[in-house]
Amino acid sequence: MTKDISSIAKNNVRRFILFRLLFNARFYYPVFAVIFLDFGMMLDQFSMLNAIWAATIILAEVPSGALSDLIGRKKLLVLTSGLMVCEMAVWAFAPRGNPTLLFWLLAANRILSGLGEAAASGSDEALVYESLEAAGMQSQWSRVLELVSKWQSVAFMFAMITGGLVYDPTLLSRLTGLNITKEITLRLPLYLTFITSIICWFNCLGFHETRSEQGENDALSVKDAFKQTFNAGKWILKTPFALVVILAGAFADSIIRMFVTLNSEYYRLIHYPEFALGLIGAGVALMNFGIAPLSRRLVDRHTPGFVFGVVTALGLAGFFGASFFIPYIGLLFSILLFAAFSITTFSLSFYLNRISDNSIRATVLSFKGMALNLGYGFIGIVYAGLLRYLTRTRSIEVGSDELFITGTQYFWPYFLIGGIGVALFVRVYFPGINHFQSQENTLKGK
Repeated sequence: MTKDISSIAKNNVRRFILFRLLFNARFYYPVFAVIFLDFGMMLDQFSMLNAIWAATIILAEVPSGALSDLIGRKKLLVLTSGLMVCEMAVWAFAPRGNPTLLFWLLAANRILSGLGEAAASGSDEALVYESLEAAGMQSQWSRVLELVSKWQSVAFMFAMITGGLVYDPTLLSRLTGLNITKEITLRLPLYLTFITSIICWFNCLGFHETRSEQGENDALSVKDAFKQTFNAGKWILKTPFALVVILAGAFADSIIRMFVTLNSEYYRLIHYPEFALGLIGAGVALMNFGIAPLSRRLVDRHTPGFVFGVVTALGLAGFFGASFFIPYIGLLFSILLFAAFSITTFSLSFYLNRISDNSIRATVLSFKGMALNLGYGFIGIVYAGLLRYLTRTRSIEVGSDELFITGTQYFWPYFLIGGIGVALFVRVYFPGINHFQSQENTLKGK
């Protein structure tokens, strides 16, 4: 039996890695902001679409986690990949003739994407961690996270290079000898991601559950879901370590992720051509081969406070340097932000899976996801409001480069003040929080 459980665990690890590759390494990422603008959206509309995406996740995040705990991880993962297929179909085949219709179609894409993110959040990690735990291999969790980060780097590298290349009509025309227009290349990254979404769905069908209670709660009620959500929320509030990790992670993730989504526009303004966007994305992804082992050493050897300090220092240096828009060299500051983002993601997954009980793990992880996207949605609304304020008070043209450059100057002061605020909050209300770092039983409050 132990051998069977071990085989299941190894199968789940392999499929978990493949799921993360297919679900997250999307071919439109190197031109994420640019492709929305080229489709006909304004910068403030792009920001609002991201806010819609985040709001959808916020509303669906915790209920999906409760469903995962009650009816099973695999069912939620199959649903996740199915939603990915739908979201990409809507965007890839959306007509561009009617701007109003286009906005609502892209809003539908963002809603479907948000629902998919919510359904995935926590379910994949919970399924794999529990199968490792059942096989007595839970000590391998940080190693699994490191492997995921490294393989995602490979997938991102391929997606960034391919996505950037197929988006450049001039380069494609030269390579193929055909007359390829922007109208054609505009959708190529979307078509490629649509294909990978179908592969992702088939991959999810091969996951296996290990929880003995799986299948007993198929006939759950709304009351069961609310009770599960309430119990997990109460546990987080009574577990200072979990609460602080989620709050600190939400702060760092939200503002860094906001800038990362705008990176393609930032690269353009520091004089990188369109075809280079994919190469830059590939290089940044490859950087995870170094960041993943670093993240593992940080969480294994240092306190959570030290990890947050590293993230804050990297983020502040990145935002401050990026505000100068130094041609070409400005890429270095974007790399610092990616490093901070990667360490934040890794540490959140490591800490929360280690301290959560099986019965509430996916719901706890969904609370984490909700907090991250609540922060991201808040930043999206604030950023859209800032852009409108700047156009109104400084007579800056909507959609201009000047507007983006001016808005970027506000990132580093916000990050500095917010980081100090988080540190003071923890120091005043949870002064001994770093003592929770080493022993797993202590983390669980046992």
